[in-house]
Amino acid sequence: MEIQAIPVIIESPKGSGYKYNYEPDSHCIKLSKVMPAGLVFPFDFGFITGTKGEDGDPLDVIVISEIKSFPGCCMDCRLIGAIQANQTEKNGETMRNDRYLAVPDVSQLFKEVDSIDHLPEGIISQIECFFENYNEQAGKKFDVLKRIDANEAYNIIQNSKTDKTK
Repeated sequence: MEIQAIPVIIESPKGSGYKYNYEPDSHCIKLSKVMPAGLVFPFDFGFITGTKGEDGDPLDVIVISEIKSFPGCCMDCRLIGAIQANQTEKNGETMRNDRYLAVPDVSQLFKEVDSIDHLPEGIISQIECFFENYNEQAGKKFDVLKRIDANEAYNIIQNSKTDKTK
């Protein structure tokens, strides 16, 4: 199966100490949180358009690249895999909240990366630790279950499409 490029919208850019969320009703990006001192997004963070996860939001994506974009930036990306995880909320409710990993089609530094296995282990470990710490600061728990390859991740995304005709 050929994996098609996926359109993503960036909410919080690489290096940002602020968490932004897209608000579909107002069609704008809204500041939702100031992160604790020293905690910044390691890469651009956003969502995969036209999808819906178990938490009711579009699927989350980390865009690994040399690019530092901006809130609201849309880009076509190459899916390289995902980190499957459970997230436990403050009220004790646990749900799946995976993080998909992608590389922008226009990236020069990561243009040869087409699999999670092509990234240094340190990058993936740091992303996992970031989300563990980020959730802990919010009184939640983020438990990594496993890492999956691009094909398995792409199949999950296709099944989460809100418009099944595409």
